[in-house]
Amino acid sequence: MLKFIMLTIGLLCSGMAMAVDDVLTVDRSVSGSFQSSFPNENNIQPDISDFKVLNSVLMSNEAGERWAVITVENLASGQRTLNQNQLMALFANGERLTPHIFKRRFSANEILSITLAFGEHKFPILEVYPRN
Repeated sequence: MLKFIMLTIGLLCSGMAMAVDDVLTVDRSVSGSFQSSFPNENNIQPDISDFKVLNSVLMSNEAGERWAVITVENLASGQRTLNQNQLMALFANGERLTPHIFKRRFSANEILSITLAFGEHKFPILEVYPRN
């Protein structure tokens, strides 16, 4: 019986520890543009689009998951669809990655906030940006 109680307590504690690892915390909030000078020898860039990132809130958890809430403006006078290939995150080690697959339709000149997942990474995200 004592083994069963200890096992149950152990499982509950490990479950709570895993839950704490999943909680996202805000790493930083970025408004406007961010200036960095990491080399980009392979010329890794997002696809050209009609979108502008107005601001972003960069988040992570103890498990190393990286997320961003970005506010995006459609600069076009017509409807456009934003997808993962039109945005890129710059990480603190200079690596550039696109977010997980997503697709969001914007009306002309519409501004929306969206949440993006970038998977697990050792280094934090410094910025999320498009290419115009």
